Amino acid sequence: MKKVLVRKDSYFDSVFLMLMSKELTGRPEVVDANVAMGTPMNLGLLSDSGYPVADFAGAGANDLIIAIDCATVGGLETAAKAAEALLARKAAPRSGSGGKAANPRDLSGALERIEGANVAVISLPGAYAAREARKALEKGLHVMLFSDNVSLEDEIALKTYARSKGLLVMGPDCGTALINGIPLCFANVVRRGTVGVVAASGTGLQEVTCLIDRFGAGVSQGIGTGGRDLKNEKVGGLTMLTGIEALAADPATDTILVISKPPAPVVADKVVAALKAAGKPAVVHFIGLAADASKNPEGTIRWATNLEEAARMAAALARKERYEKRTFDLSDAEIHALIARETSRMAPGQKWIRGYFTGGTLADEAWILLHGLTGAVYSNNQTDPAFVPRDPMKSTGHTVVDLGDDAFTVGRPHPMIDPSTRTERIDAERNDAEIAVMLVDVVLGYGSHADPAGALVPSLVGARAAAAKRGGYLAVVASITGTSGDFQGFEKQKAELEAAGVVVMPSNYQASMLAVKIMEKVIAK
Repeated sequence: MKKVLVRKDSYFDSVFLMLMSKELTGRPEVVDANVAMGTPMNLGLLSDSGYPVADFAGAGANDLIIAIDCATVGGLETAAKAAEALLARKAAPRSGSGGKAANPRDLSGALERIEGANVAVISLPGAYAAREARKALEKGLHVMLFSDNVSLEDEIALKTYARSKGLLVMGPDCGTALINGIPLCFANVVRRGTVGVVAASGTGLQEVTCLIDRFGAGVSQGIGTGGRDLKNEKVGGLTMLTGIEALAADPATDTILVISKPPAPVVADKVVAALKAAGKPAVVHFIGLAADASKNPEGTIRWATNLEEAARMAAALARKERYEKRTFDLSDAEIHALIARETSRMAPGQKWIRGYFTGGTLADEAWILLHGLTGAVYSNNQTDPAFVPRDPMKSTGHTVVDLGDDAFTVGRPHPMIDPSTRTERIDAERNDAEIAVMLVDVVLGYGSHADPAGALVPSLVGARAAAAKRGGYLAVVASITGTSGDFQGFEKQKAELEAAGVVVMPSNYQASMLAVKIMEKVIAK
């Protein structure tokens, strides 16, 4: 039985919506639940899913929609009360100093409560987010704009104004930052140090900062820019340029690292010029673009070809060490033995790599690398239309799927929060006898699932068992983006995966390269 509750003019950010959906879905009386804002797309999905249209007639984009599916009327009543309790808990005032409410209702009240604050994190509907971001800038605050659906015109106006005041607008659609050692939104616990990072990719920022930590260096600042900052020529890299200038002036930053998906050429030139002017050692990685040392003949900028190499270069500069290029941490003999072990029991006909990713930038790195080596990798993020799957819900050939893409998260939590989107996909495809290698990422940190490895393992075990039943063998290769300081526990997550027979590599790059090496061995058999 299905029911929809509507709360008029009640806006909640996507993280709360995802968490509430997960909490309701986990209740014993609930078959399924979705908590979302009443956008036309979400209302259409409710209608298509058989929810009573009369329940949400007249709902709009600023109204909260709670859709509950239960087996009984009593279950619906219980679940509805639970939903009301969750909302009440969210709205309840918390006591601050002197017994005053600590959750002010506007920016001015927050500034009165938090003395010395200089960053505002904004998560509102796009139509209102720009207005609130402007208010924050006028009060001298840097802005982290978590909201999406902010118009290009508003983004340009906000960033132009911010730049005139020496302030940052991180976003829109910026989900990761590390400011003065404080992780914001989806970020990890990394040690403080002298590497300053400016990144136009969320999980890219997470991956490089975690690797910098692992390589014995630390991070002074991690500044997100939002995806359009470098990609759109009209935005012109305004946040990236301001971020570079801020790191150049920061006495705690000795090395600057820039990460971005392919920028507009004119913007790339501006970034290189800004790094030259900064006068500090710098590393650049434009994901998917070949290194171009010709742009910096003086040699003050180093060009990385993958996220791990970018982190290694930056860490080496910070530690005053010589960078040594490598593919694997393991020796050649160890890699050959590992490949032999993982391929020895594969059956004839096993020939495809399937990548199931929760991190968009990690998926991009994987498919770009694999496509460059095989020439035939499908992905919903592919830039070549010929290799975009006709049905994003079904893999074909070599496929790397970004399960955090909008096609998979409408009405559902992001898979970094709720791994069921990925586990359902793995379960649905585990009977494909042609799969040889599964490639997965596990992303730790604030905002992510409390035990992503534990949630993933049953599906991986099931897929390996299905392959064995067919007389074959399924190799599963994983990487973990995280640190020992993350609440999920890096070593605990690694141990859970390895206990299930998963090969855990030190980075997404190494995991992808191992998957290719395994396939090369399979093809050569």
